[in-house]
Amino acid sequence: MTLSDSSHLPQVRAQYEALPYPPRNPADESKRLIRTWLDALPMLNHHGFAGGQSFGQGFRVLVAGGGTGDGTIFLAEQLRATDAQIVHLDFSEASLSIARQRARQRGLNNIQWLHRSLLDLPGLGLAPFDYINCSGVLHHLADPDAGLRALLSVLADDGVLGLMVYARIGRIGVYQLQQALRLMHRDGAHDLATQIAHAKELLAHLPRSNWFVRAQELHHDHKMGDAGLYDLLLHSTDRAYSVDELYDWLADQHGLHLSLTDVGRGAAPYDCGMVLGPRKPALLAELATRPLRERQAMAELLGGTLITHSLYATRQPDRLARYGDTRMVPFFVHEPISGPELSAMIHRNTAQPLVMDHSHSGFSFQLDAGQYVKFILKFIDGQRSFGQVFDLVRGENKFRKAPPDDAALFADFEPLYRQLTLIERILLRRQDVPLPALAHG
Repeated sequence: MTLSDSSHLPQVRAQYEALPYPPRNPADESKRLIRTWLDALPMLNHHGFAGGQSFGQGFRVLVAGGGTGDGTIFLAEQLRATDAQIVHLDFSEASLSIARQRARQRGLNNIQWLHRSLLDLPGLGLAPFDYINCSGVLHHLADPDAGLRALLSVLADDGVLGLMVYARIGRIGVYQLQQALRLMHRDGAHDLATQIAHAKELLAHLPRSNWFVRAQELHHDHKMGDAGLYDLLLHSTDRAYSVDELYDWLADQHGLHLSLTDVGRGAAPYDCGMVLGPRKPALLAELATRPLRERQAMAELLGGTLITHSLYATRQPDRLARYGDTRMVPFFVHEPISGPELSAMIHRNTAQPLVMDHSHSGFSFQLDAGQYVKFILKFIDGQRSFGQVFDLVRGENKFRKAPPDDAALFADFEPLYRQLTLIERILLRRQDVPLPALAHG
């Protein structure tokens, strides 16, 4: 299918034809697999399908604005052994070409390629999709809401939408620098190469007082070559959202239910307790009484490190895997840690309270070991359900009083469970749903 030129910004399309993003070399597919946060099937299942999705029976995926293919390739690899159907859509022929080459390098044949704008989706006659990924696209449209409506038009009623848009607070320095470069190039006489040269020269001479320099540990795209630098600092159409604005748009206007999860850090940057650290101020108790969206908005302002908002959105409520069900299987993800290893760490600890410095997410928090936590963790192997784990806890330990029932064990383990799910290190799935092969590798 060919691209209609009637529904997108020509300047944006020209950028991605000249500078496909993110920059990728198809030959690198033999060396590594790039994993995209929202597209990890265990995450998608936990947040969007209540832990009950097996990804069979013709599961349909759309990667809308898939660029050079990171999300598409990761999804196709995870779904390689299934009958799932994946559609990669992008309006840049140069980006599509790179994505196709990457798929060929891996021998992936479960992808359909569409050279179209996502705004054309309502008229393409496509069957509804169970999962739609749209990462880093809507904030580059002239009318982001038109893009969202186009996506929703092809989302199944019980489907999941994975979105990433820019976050306002963490990109303050980016927008100051963008504005400076726009002033420099406002006569329109500078070609792409000259704009890039100006940006590089400016970056090399910025004073330490500049807000982009002060927050330089947050930004890395400009170190990815010309495509990354242009996308970060010279993009013609770029907007960002606060947490409040996200809820106003997605929840209030469209009735969507949101589950926010920052790349590598989960919901922790949206949690005031995590942001403020293990020594919590007394006012945290007052904040805890506020509505979730208000608490998340406060955490964004207090932390200041969110440069993007990644989230799952569903039409239906209660799509998060439910804690408290003995049939659910708890399992560890994203790091090579096991329940027995964490149990042994708690056993060895003599410090009170036990503070975990989590290097992968950058958060420190007081780990709640409870009364039975170390015994529960010992039997979490990614295959046993909570019911099976609890039976083993009761069977191995000699309790002075009556053994704790399921409700007591769930209550004791819940504080640690909440801490680990905030950083997306423990998730749930239904016992009849297998763990995808790439979940740990």
